[in-house]
Amino acid sequence: MQKQPAFLTALLPLIALIIAAALSIMVWNISMFLPLMIGIIVTSIIGVMHGYSWDDLQTFMKDGVSRALPAVFILIIIGTIVGTWMLSGTIPTIIYYGLEVIKPELFLPTVALTTGVIAISLGSSFTSIATVGIAFMAIGTGMGIPGAHIAGAVVSGAFFGDKLSPLSDTTNVAPAMVGANLFEHVRHMLWDTIPAFVISIVLFWLLGRNASTSNVQTENINTILSGLTESFTVHPALLLLPVITIILIIRKYPAIPTLLIVSALGGAVAMIVQGNSIGDVMRVMTDGYVADSNSDALNSILTRGGIASMLNTIGLIIIATALGGVMEGTNIFRSLLEGLIAKINSTGSLISTTVASTLLVAFSSGEQFMSIILPSRALASTYEEKGIDPKNLSRSVEAAGTVGINLVPWGVTAVFVSDMLSISPYSFIPFIFFAYLVIAINLIYGFTGFTITKLNHTSTPNEEEPIRQYG
Repeated sequence: MQKQPAFLTALLPLIALIIAAALSIMVWNISMFLPLMIGIIVTSIIGVMHGYSWDDLQTFMKDGVSRALPAVFILIIIGTIVGTWMLSGTIPTIIYYGLEVIKPELFLPTVALTTGVIAISLGSSFTSIATVGIAFMAIGTGMGIPGAHIAGAVVSGAFFGDKLSPLSDTTNVAPAMVGANLFEHVRHMLWDTIPAFVISIVLFWLLGRNASTSNVQTENINTILSGLTESFTVHPALLLLPVITIILIIRKYPAIPTLLIVSALGGAVAMIVQGNSIGDVMRVMTDGYVADSNSDALNSILTRGGIASMLNTIGLIIIATALGGVMEGTNIFRSLLEGLIAKINSTGSLISTTVASTLLVAFSSGEQFMSIILPSRALASTYEEKGIDPKNLSRSVEAAGTVGINLVPWGVTAVFVSDMLSISPYSFIPFIFFAYLVIAINLIYGFTGFTITKLNHTSTPNEEEPIRQYG
């Protein structure tokens, strides 16, 4: 007979995952594949002890992985986009003009603002990180700004935009899970998102001001500029490709066909403007662009992209979602969430429990959608019983799930950023100011009652079909 694990038993997979992750970082110096596998093994043992068969466990893992397939396809296409945008000179052009125009002391705030605007337009943090994020990483490195600071600004901006964009899948899924209206949800999120982002901009300005006074390397910048003009045709017209991308997505074309078109356009521009062959385009789509300039620094900046570059991220996504699937199927998540829900006795504890349970799922599974969906399902009735509008629930799970997932070093988003920007998650996570602030502001609102809206039984539920676009 199948039984639900007790709360302490349900904690064991998470404890095993965290211990294995710590050993992987500090002792073994390996990636997160084995720690996630250890999490699956511990969860499976608990499942068998509570009456689940091996066939049940396989089905749970398969169901978990199936949820990640749209993300896998999008990541594969993003790999081709990065390759063709490098070969076409689009990203090198962004780097070139960025180095010429952006002032070092304003660089980090500019990164966060620009990435945020693009992410709002695209509805995709992943696409903005994989395109302008890479360019900003190259620009900042040329200025001598620490990579961890740049990555923190890129991620803060990307997830600010992702959180507020009606085109984003997470922004659609969160209200849909709790029965809130999409645009009411977005308006309610302005109360935590805008203050958190404004404070982040100020912090990045202070951080960048201190770094720029001593670290700007004019000679390095000139070397990169000359290397770019020697390797590519650099022209403002190449900036039309990002503009076309934004227009296509704003017009609400499906994500995968749109990204395929963008990748193909990058390849066409590479052949027309840079004089490459179709074989060159196919190679960078598969294996990425490999720079061969006289500057080692420039080569490390530009060698990016290709389907092959995404395989590490895709592998981690598959294992993480398999872990999430088996933890959900064996009711381990339910036990963990019920243990937290039992302690709710005020609005403050309700919001803090929402944030804690969302982060618990995030650190257990490393997966964004599960971190939003499971707490939303578990807590929706509690919000109704307390007379609290469900848009408070969707706002809180967005803060901890959509944005807070970036604080999980083995999470899908942190691994993706690490692969795209060639930097360890453990170095840039402390500088994702927006993630810490948006969570803290929600907790403050919960305990003070400020912006916490009471339930209005005449409110219209969200009936819009969620837009499926990862990140």
